[in-house]
Amino acid sequence: MNYLVYRVNGHRIRPRALGLWACLLAFSTFAVSAEVPTVAVQSRQVGASYSLDGVIQAVKQSTIAAQASGRIATLLVKAGDKVRAGQILATIDDRDANAAAQRSQAQISQADAEMGNAQAQLERTKDLQSKGFVSKAALDTALSQFNVTTAAREQAVAGAKQTALAQGFTRVTAPFDGWILQTFAEAGDLALPGKPLLTVYAPQPLRAVVQVPTSRTQAVRAATQTLVQVGQPQDGMRGISPVSKSAVPSADPVSQTTEWRFELAAQDAANLLPGQQVQVQFSQAQGGSPAKLMLPAQAVLRRGELTAVYVVTGNVFALRAVRVGVNQGSEGMEVLSGLNAGDVVALDPVRAGFANATPAKAAK
Repeated sequence: MNYLVYRVNGHRIRPRALGLWACLLAFSTFAVSAEVPTVAVQSRQVGASYSLDGVIQAVKQSTIAAQASGRIATLLVKAGDKVRAGQILATIDDRDANAAAQRSQAQISQADAEMGNAQAQLERTKDLQSKGFVSKAALDTALSQFNVTTAAREQAVAGAKQTALAQGFTRVTAPFDGWILQTFAEAGDLALPGKPLLTVYAPQPLRAVVQVPTSRTQAVRAATQTLVQVGQPQDGMRGISPVSKSAVPSADPVSQTTEWRFELAAQDAANLLPGQQVQVQFSQAQGGSPAKLMLPAQAVLRRGELTAVYVVTGNVFALRAVRVGVNQGSEGMEVLSGLNAGDVVALDPVRAGFANATPAKAAK
């Protein structure tokens, strides 16, 4: 059977597929012919800035240790588990604690019996003394014996409370809502008072912790803007402004650094995890710093080890490799080489890479 065949741009197309071909051709032509916004590279004065490596840290993080001795009977959680405040995390063999509790109850019963006997003896002595059959000294002796037994019962009750408290230490519970970060023991291990069993942390709030060299301490204090940079440079880093900052009032004698803590808002730190690596950027006022070539960060294209921009040449875009410096946040990125003041680049490097993409009027 013979079919009617059309030829479009050197391709053999049957009538049934001609409509689809026309739609795809029209769509691709429209997509690549749309104007791409551009911006002119400008030389302006910006403040000095520098970055230090930091790490995300949970504000509420506890290393839970044993408070009783014995074999770990059960370990009910593992790293990554979510826990609630008061939830039992591990249990320690409590046979010794149970025996001590029974002994305490027996001591209370003995003290009750002795106190009851002393009270009855006191009542009898009072009656006899009122009738003149015993001396006042006998009454004092009976009263003293009653006070001794009363004190002995109070001591037994206090011992029972202490034993019950020690028995409660055989059940290790979570101090707050959070996640298990790490475990240090397994079921069957020997638990000793003070021996760490696991670490639990609360997902919020979080902070960024940076070790600042003592030579940079004054510059950090004088910084007009501080940003916690999250992510990878090739994927575009996200800047977070901390809500507060504080410094530990001591320096490490070996590394000569001071720990600075930058508290993060809950909505900004929602996707961060303790231990995650970040960069903290400190920016100072412009002052008398020299002018620098600045470029919006969104105009930079990163593909593997290539860092480039699309530069307007005539009425088309040309890819040009560049070397950029520190991301200054809202000020953009410093251009170290590859561009000159007045060069016009594409703000959307992905669209600029389409065939027949045309540049729009450069924004100032």
